[in-house]
Order: sequence, then structure tokens, then C-alpha cells
Amino acid sequence: MSLQPKGPGGRQGFATLSLEYPMSLGVFEKYGDAQKAVDALSDNQFPVENCLIVGTDLKQLERVTARLTWGRVALGGLLSGIWLGLFVGLILSLFSQPSSPLTLLLSTALYGAVFGLVWSLIGYAFTRGARDFSSVSQVVATRYEVFVEHKFAQQGRTILADAGITGFAPPTTAATHPGEGDAGGPPAG
Repeated sequence: MSLQPKGPGGRQGFATLSLEYPMSLGVFEKYGDAQKAVDALSDNQFPVENCLIVGTDLKQLERVTARLTWGRVALGGLLSGIWLGLFVGLILSLFSQPSSPLTLLLSTALYGAVFGLVWSLIGYAFTRGARDFSSVSQVVATRYEVFVEHKFAQQGRTILADAGITGFAPPTTAATHPGEGDAGGPPAG
């Protein structure tokens, strides 16, 4: 991700996610530490609208939660179908005047249960045992770097130093921030 401003033809909707000539205030191993640094800046009337927290070195974590069996898949599909059926029945009862709203809710829940059961079993059969477990996954960063507009960098560093907040040394190579120090870098003077 380039932190440099977009030129002509750049994506307009992402103007709030870019800084003009960003400079690093620090690199933190935890998001909470980066957030704490920005909060310390905010507490000292620093213009935090000029800050950007960038998570880098992304990795995906997947936590296996259970082994999948035909019974577990059937039960999950049945329960999901019941909820879907109840939702559809509730919507139908709002827009029509059924003679018996309870009968409508029960019948849509029954149809939903059958639909959910059949749909989940068919879907599981198509996997042919290739994924016999359920899991939850999340993408997380291993480092968080706090950037600020170049004109506020020294003020931000002073505030963080006074607050005793230090991240490990930010990388200063041109590879990290393309164009910085070149023609695309901050204006002289």
C-alpha cells in the first residue's frame, strides 16, 4: 500500500486513507499500543486527523472449532433454516393480515427447517470429506506503524517522548515509503 497521494486518475473515495508525505512516529507490535500513542497525541491537542495507523505483515489465523459430522451438519442446517423461516414468516406477517399469525410463523419455520436441512446436507455431500471441520478465521497484522503528515512529525515525536511512549525504530528506507526524499518527497523549505 502506498502512502503517497494519488495522482490524476487516483481513486477519489480513498482520500481519507492517505497522507501527504507521511512520516513515521513509531512501530508497535500491538494495535493497542499504536492506539495508545494516537490517544496520547489526542490528549495533548495534537491534530490527530493527520495520523494514520497502518497494520503491516498480515497473516491469517484460523481457529478450528469442531469436527464436522453428518449429524452436526444436519443440526446446524436445521437450526439455520428455522431462523430463516421465522424471519420470513415475521416479514410476511408484517405486510399481510393472516388469519392466524402463529400458524404462519410455524409453517414458515417448518419450511425453513426442511430447506436448511436439505441445503446443508447437499452442501456437505459436495465437499466429499475435503474439509471435515468448522473454524473461524481472522486476518491480523504483526506490526502497526503510526504515520503523521510531515509538518506535524516533530511535534508528535515530542509529545510521545514526553508521554514515555516509544515504538521500536521505524524503517527509514526508500523501499518502505516509495518516493519519499525524491521528487515525490516533502517540499523543501
